[in-house]
Amino acid sequence: MDSKTAAPALTAKDFKSDLKPVWCPGCGDFTVLSSITKALAELGLRPEEVAVVSGIGCSSRLPAYLNTYGFHGVHGRALPTAAGLKLSRPELTVLAAGGDGDGYSIGGNHFLHAARRNADFTYVVMDNRVYGMTKGQPSPTTEPDWDSALTPGGTGLSPFRPLVIALASGANFVARAFSGDPNGTAEIIAEAIKHPGFSFIEVMSPCVTFRDEQRQWKTQVRPSPVPATSDRSQAARRLMTDDGFNIGILFKGDRTPYQPPLRARMTAADLEAEFAL
Repeated sequence: MDSKTAAPALTAKDFKSDLKPVWCPGCGDFTVLSSITKALAELGLRPEEVAVVSGIGCSSRLPAYLNTYGFHGVHGRALPTAAGLKLSRPELTVLAAGGDGDGYSIGGNHFLHAARRNADFTYVVMDNRVYGMTKGQPSPTTEPDWDSALTPGGTGLSPFRPLVIALASGANFVARAFSGDPNGTAEIIAEAIKHPGFSFIEVMSPCVTFRDEQRQWKTQVRPSPVPATSDRSQAARRLMTDDGFNIGILFKGDRTPYQPPLRARMTAADLEAEFAL
């Protein structure tokens, strides 16, 4: 394609749908949405080249607000759907999006195996350490002493550690971002999309409705004091001493993405013939 016929460059706005998000005012997911659209535009992608898959929850509404292909699936099942899509349509840029409840509770098993299989797509989890859409229950990442009307005195349970689990399970890219830093989050998402294999980003995304104290995250987060490493054991040591507020890319591995050979695509007639008696 020469310069006279080249498609014009797109902006972040071109990746947004006409639907208005229904998140609570102040929700961190607004800026995650903006960061994703900015990353897609900066990468020079087009809406028809991108697919976003989600499960259930506040953050899983995200595909509806994007002008790309989208699939809003069932609770906890975004990752197998995204993996199947990428493996059958490797030319697409595939993202999965969700929250800590959807991704680490009912979807926890899929999280482990998506990292293990290492298909080439990106998983963005907006973690607010609470079930926001179902009115404030503790999630897998909730602190054990978080006191609420539903769990007086806290759960007393050790929180799920998603970055540690992702790294140990074989994810090829591991990072943490903060929704209050939309430009930094966009840069990390763009790097994750470019990196081959399964890329995982935990985005700290405050729920100001049920966890108003999370507004203080903006004073607690800090750039990671060390650069990304390709040494999995070194990354593990860093994570085990991390307080949860260092943001940036932690690990960039070199595993070969899983992509089995593609078979010829079946037509409707082919499918009917297989079931013919």
